[in-house]
Amino acid sequence: MKEKGLLIVLSGPSGVGKGTVRKEIFSHEDTQFEYSISMTTRSPRIGEVDGVDYFFKSREEFEDLISKGKLLEYAEYVGNYYGTPVDYVRQTLEDGKDVFLEIEVQGAKQVREKFPDGLFIFLAPPSLSELQTRIATRGTETDELILNRMTEARREIELMELYDYVVENDKVEKACEKIKAIVQAEHCRRERVEPKYKQMLEVEK
Repeated sequence: MKEKGLLIVLSGPSGVGKGTVRKEIFSHEDTQFEYSISMTTRSPRIGEVDGVDYFFKSREEFEDLISKGKLLEYAEYVGNYYGTPVDYVRQTLEDGKDVFLEIEVQGAKQVREKFPDGLFIFLAPPSLSELQTRIATRGTETDELILNRMTEARREIELMELYDYVVENDKVEKACEKIKAIVQAEHCRRERVEPKYKQMLEVEK
């Protein structure tokens, strides 16, 4: 019996380092996850590449995908859309491969409703002051936008109860090690492996 892939959802407040942690995880050759690239209507930041970091779409293109039901989840965050293409995710899971999503908290709520058996990990900052420093040092936001992101971050941290695990991103390498350990443990969960052995017992009767 082929084991279905595991949907791994990593999210957390803006500025917590989701992208940095994801890049570190996928920089290792032994990483077995398939990364599902998100779509967004925001402009690329310096160094970001279309089709690698995000699929950058116009607002009109994004809304057309929404109307056609082509997104697993989407959310409008600080004036821009973010979303996940659905077909790729479903097919990859059916092929027995783990799919790694790095998405906003609003989007994670939608995915939880559609994939309740997914693995949901909340990436948390060491403190709110550290989070504000990280956002400010990116140099891409105005003071007003930083304030908006911090207000939103407080709301998002209150939604931590929607997740299975919380990983503090104090050091990127440590956070990555914890995430990989969580995924490995999740694959050994009895509910996930029991069907395989029940089928084996039936075959050998």
